[in-house]
Amino acid sequence: MGSYNYLGFAEKFGTCAEDAVAAIDKYGVAGCSPRDDIGTQTVHLELEALVARFVGCEAAVTFGMGFATNSANIPALVDKHCAVLSDSLNHSSIVTGVRLSGAFVKTYKHNDMADMENKLKELVLAGHPRTRRPFKKVLIIVEGVYSMEGSICKLREIIALKKKYKAYLFLDEAHSIGALGPHGRGVVDYFGLDPKDVDIMMGTFTKSFGSAGGYIAGSRDLIDYLKNASGGMIYASAMPAAVAQQIVTSMTIIMGEDGTDEGIRRIRQLAENTRYFRSELKKRGFIIYGHKDSPVVPLLLYYPTKIATFGRFMLQRGIAVVVVGFPATPVKLGRARFCLSAAHTKEMLDKVLQATDEVGDILNIKYSRRYGPNAAVKKDSPSVVNARKNS
Repeated sequence: MGSYNYLGFAEKFGTCAEDAVAAIDKYGVAGCSPRDDIGTQTVHLELEALVARFVGCEAAVTFGMGFATNSANIPALVDKHCAVLSDSLNHSSIVTGVRLSGAFVKTYKHNDMADMENKLKELVLAGHPRTRRPFKKVLIIVEGVYSMEGSICKLREIIALKKKYKAYLFLDEAHSIGALGPHGRGVVDYFGLDPKDVDIMMGTFTKSFGSAGGYIAGSRDLIDYLKNASGGMIYASAMPAAVAQQIVTSMTIIMGEDGTDEGIRRIRQLAENTRYFRSELKKRGFIIYGHKDSPVVPLLLYYPTKIATFGRFMLQRGIAVVVVGFPATPVKLGRARFCLSAAHTKEMLDKVLQATDEVGDILNIKYSRRYGPNAAVKKDSPSVVNARKNS
């Protein structure tokens, strides 16, 4: 329950595995060269064209590592003359990239649109706090699904603010691409928005596509620029062909271009599993964070001493689950994080729920006052009591 295998494509059998093995026979194990030198192969170009079509952008460029897709490209997009407005809970890869860029950075409270607008207005109107000179550009950076909170960004409102203050928007869809939306095309698809309203679309292949690496998609001018300015293109070895082929095959299935409905079936199964698992945990009295449609399901443990214990007790019952504490979360907000998959059957989820229920009773972590054993008992009003006596 700790894997990001949202759509279940990380399989050792089936079409994806067969195509990946065939790619080794055709291209070899690795290119052993950066893309800018002689590392680019036909499968990379096929993948980038497919990604661009999938997310609805003019062009895309791919990289061999998800973390580096942010940390190596953000410095190519902003510099010391620019400002970055970042959600306070953005991923470490974003934080690293912003620090390396030298840009002035402000954070706003997580998913708080009022605080975001106040900070954005200040950056646009006041300029740099030391020189008061206007910034060359202001870049807003958000995530589609936040990996420790299970929350979904308020993209519609963010796009409205971006347009109002003439800023640029960088959307990290690492956990939302493939996992959200009726067509699996991420948070833009989920809210029914226009991909052209997002200037820079980033995502990874390590989750829904059962592979490795990441992409950036946007205008053709943006992608042409990154191909010549990004450290990930100039210095990093190219993505192995088998890895790229795994993505091509799984994305083709998701898009329904394989001639089957397997992709849409997996997307719907993930959504069904997510809602079922979340609702059942809540009924048992656990405090659950995040949006109802997010496949990332944080269960609050709070006490640092219960974090490792929860993980061990679950493992004893045959369940592998990620447990997280400080500094990845605030000291008093330790949690377990479940990740749902389309490959999970109802029987599997029920086994996890039973084990979680048992461990929850042992550790006394059913904190909810709305559901479960600690639910507050609603007392009838005096008028209702008198009516019963007189009946």
